[in-house]
Amino acid sequence: MRGENFASTAGFGLRGRVPRRRSAAVAVLLAVTGLVAGCAGAGGGHRAVISLPRAVPSGPAAEGDRPAAAQPLPPGPLGRYVAKLPAFPPAPAPTPVTVPPGPAAGWYSRIQTTDRVAFLTIDDGWVKKPEAIELLTRAKVPVTLFLTVNAIKDNPDYFTKLRDAGATIEAHTVSHPSLTGRSYAFQRKEICGSADWLAQRYGRRPVLFRPPFGNKDATTLRAVRDCGMKAAFFWTETVDKGKVRYQKGHTVQPGDIILMHFRPAFADDFLAALTAIHKAGLTPAVLGDYVN
Repeated sequence: MRGENFASTAGFGLRGRVPRRRSAAVAVLLAVTGLVAGCAGAGGGHRAVISLPRAVPSGPAAEGDRPAAAQPLPPGPLGRYVAKLPAFPPAPAPTPVTVPPGPAAGWYSRIQTTDRVAFLTIDDGWVKKPEAIELLTRAKVPVTLFLTVNAIKDNPDYFTKLRDAGATIEAHTVSHPSLTGRSYAFQRKEICGSADWLAQRYGRRPVLFRPPFGNKDATTLRAVRDCGMKAAFFWTETVDKGKVRYQKGHTVQPGDIILMHFRPAFADDFLAALTAIHKAGLTPAVLGDYVN
């Protein structure tokens, strides 16, 4: 028959031809029989103990015997990004800072901590690349999204998927204006309005805020506090077109806040930010865990 190899079998009371795999088994039996007989008839009365190799089952392995298969890479360029994602140890138990009491929210460009952590934040939401969901799901790192209502309301489900992949949703105004010098009523409407909308849509009211462009004044911080949020944030590094730009030094420091945006080069920016954190020996952590 085509595709099969056969071998002759002799001296075992069988005639004809059998498959090679059967002849191998027969040969083992013959060898064992001969050895046992030889030892028993050697006059020494010793019994031979023969250790045979464990049989390897030819069928499918039991579920518990299978090694955990690595999740296959996505096709095309996205797979190459996924393959380069760094792996991080778990973030340590947080040692948060305490926002001073008073009528104004706290203001931070970084968190004063000795924990080996950094914070990746992503602003706005205008560009909604599908690979962002895949990359965040694969990276398994926490990020903080400061979302602008007018940027996301055309596709809020996109950010639900990001939230489910490990992102925390915080507020970034309704329409993304510069707040510096604007009236209290204007700022409160933008700040409270964004927190209210995000709470209704995602089931959690933001407790952190980032002013558009990083522009704020005393009125901003008072409105943030009056809108029920405890702190507002600037940043220490920015990422754009796959390049990390440092305000000080050439490496990410513990407690640094990294800013990126939902832009066309999201995959390059996300990979660059995580690579910079990893090279610094740090782990991404949840920004909200570090503010009381």
